[in-house]
Amino acid sequence: MKKFDQKRMPKAGLTHSLGVMLVIALLIGCDARGEADATNAPPPPEVDVATVLREPVTLRETFTGRVASPQTVQVRPRVSGYIDEVAFEEGELVEAGDLLFRIDPRPYEARVQAAKASLAQARSQRQLAEVEAERARTLVGRQAISREQHDQRQAAALNARAQEAEAEATLTSAELELQYTRVTAPVAGRTGRAMVTKGNLASADQSMLTTLVSVDPLYVYFDSNETEAQGAQTLIAQSETMTLHIGLTGETGFPHQGQLDFVDNQINADTGTLRYRAVLPNPDGAFRPGQFARVEMPVANLSEAMLINRKAVLANQDRRFVYVVGDDNTVTPRQVQIGREVGDLVVVRDGLKAGERVIVNGTQKVLAPGMPVAPNPVAMREPTTGQDVAINQP
Repeated sequence: MKKFDQKRMPKAGLTHSLGVMLVIALLIGCDARGEADATNAPPPPEVDVATVLREPVTLRETFTGRVASPQTVQVRPRVSGYIDEVAFEEGELVEAGDLLFRIDPRPYEARVQAAKASLAQARSQRQLAEVEAERARTLVGRQAISREQHDQRQAAALNARAQEAEAEATLTSAELELQYTRVTAPVAGRTGRAMVTKGNLASADQSMLTTLVSVDPLYVYFDSNETEAQGAQTLIAQSETMTLHIGLTGETGFPHQGQLDFVDNQINADTGTLRYRAVLPNPDGAFRPGQFARVEMPVANLSEAMLINRKAVLANQDRRFVYVVGDDNTVTPRQVQIGREVGDLVVVRDGLKAGERVIVNGTQKVLAPGMPVAPNPVAMREPTTGQDVAINQP
């Protein structure tokens, strides 16, 4: 047995040595591969980051309104007669006093002439009565006529004066009727279509000849809910005038401006809304009564608001979150509560502090919380942003 063990011992030692060498080689290979992997690891992804802003803003709400004319007139004749002339183009702009229709004036011209003749007769009778009354005063003083005759001549003079006044009134009425054969525009505005054409009979105060609506300025009526109305009322009380931004359906943004000039005195109990009215200049006729319009009105002032670019806000079901970049350039997701948008920014009601950095571009490169990134500082507000314009809360 001892001899057998002595023969086996050298082979066992050789096997052991070979195993040790193999393990050492494997360890050296692993270390080399680890160093190579570390050397070939990709750099942190580059992302655009911006600092959370804190500044005062005016929040605005957008409402749907309808354009209305301050004055809408149904043009009707004041005298009856046949239409001699339609003196306007349907749909054109006219000034107050412009001729719209002409009614046959000849019957009314004849009435004026008859009234003038009656007036001349009444004046001559009044003059004669006054002469006789004056003579009667002289004769009664001499007792040449009785007191009764004197009184009769005085009464005749008074009656003649009354008849003259009546004739003057008749002439005035006839001249007015003659004037009314010219149907003119009562206000400046745009005409509708002619409802009665040449040769047709128009009845006084009955026939509608056309419609006329004033177009400059126009009114824009819109309704606000109770919550927004309460905030807007505070701003209205603080300023003498409030400028509203207005846009037509199909227009981008709010290119027109108007002034708030009326707030209703009670909230509509059926709809829970308060009605407002804006005055809108319309010199070029771009707006027409009856059109829908979008109205943007200030509803609140925030002295200090946290603002971030809306591109930084991500959605996870019904939650909103942003990626915050720490001082060590690692990423942490942060849930936020957002409010209205202000231009290209959005108000953050809770979840962020002023000075913190959030990712605004490159959020798709973030694969897991805590991963490092290479931040590229950019401005939070887009360079093309104009004045603050807030829209409905998302």
